[in-house]
Amino acid sequence: MGDNKTDLLRSLRIERGTEAESGGDDRPPGNNLFLIAGVAVATLVVGGAIGWFARPASAPTEAADDVSTTADSSSTTEAANSGGAVSAGGLVASGYVVARRMATVAAEVTGRVLDVRVEEGQSVRQGQVLATLEPSLARSQVQSAQARAVAAQAQLAEAQRNLQRTQALAAQGFASNAALTSAQASADSAQAAANASRADARTAEAQLAYYEIRAPFSGVIVDKAAQAGEIISPISAGGGFTRTGICTIVDMQSLEIEVDVSEAYISKVSPGQPVRAVLDAYPDVTFPAHVIAIIPAASRDRATFRVRVGFDHLDPRILPEMAIKVTFQDQQQH
Repeated sequence: MGDNKTDLLRSLRIERGTEAESGGDDRPPGNNLFLIAGVAVATLVVGGAIGWFARPASAPTEAADDVSTTADSSSTTEAANSGGAVSAGGLVASGYVVARRMATVAAEVTGRVLDVRVEEGQSVRQGQVLATLEPSLARSQVQSAQARAVAAQAQLAEAQRNLQRTQALAAQGFASNAALTSAQASADSAQAAANASRADARTAEAQLAYYEIRAPFSGVIVDKAAQAGEIISPISAGGGFTRTGICTIVDMQSLEIEVDVSEAYISKVSPGQPVRAVLDAYPDVTFPAHVIAIIPAASRDRATFRVRVGFDHLDPRILPEMAIKVTFQDQQQH
């Protein structure tokens, strides 16, 4: 039985020499799959390369056209922003609405703000009280100056009566010339003191009026800078803790346009020339205007001239610092 088992095991053994002679491959079957996949990937890569080199040549031309169009549009915009550009309708320039009459109202004296009587957007008339400062010290100075004026007037009256008595006695021979001269000098001195005291009283009263801050002209409040309780001064004596202005007033009747026009195009602009203005906020509305003046000085840095343009008719929609574009029309087109 043992011999049978030995014969069975021998029959199952593989002879390496015999397999080599028969050309057998000892690699696992899975390696053949990797080889097939590699060949497929290589085929795809070669096909893609052939398609890339065989693509149409019109695509870059279209892209170049798009870039060229964008560049032309950008150059036109830059030309308009840098001093104007000539279009079919005339010379075009950009600028802003400005107020020729605008003021930041401040106090002429240093003091604490008692109250502010205006708000942003409020219309005010010339001479209207905008704010008041604490006037206690100024009132005391007025009262003191008025009291000194009264005392000086009393001294003047006494000196004048003394002069009259001395003159009467001198006429009768009972007063010497020295006494008469002294009485005259005292009267003159009292007169000068009375005049000075009255002037001091008027000055103190004028100083008291400074504690009421009034509008220098009629307009609209566009900025309110101070609040009640703050210290205000005509100069920044207190650094960042001291205000120098109460509010800013704009005369809406003085609105106009300021634009910069390049030196290359300034010959196309003349005073009185008609202009079409369009606010960026209202692109569908055209406001008729005209050239007021060309400022006779060029900007060396920007090579432009500043041009003032006035509105033919003011509109409530036109406000200070609004961006605006203007087209200078030829006289023949108008």
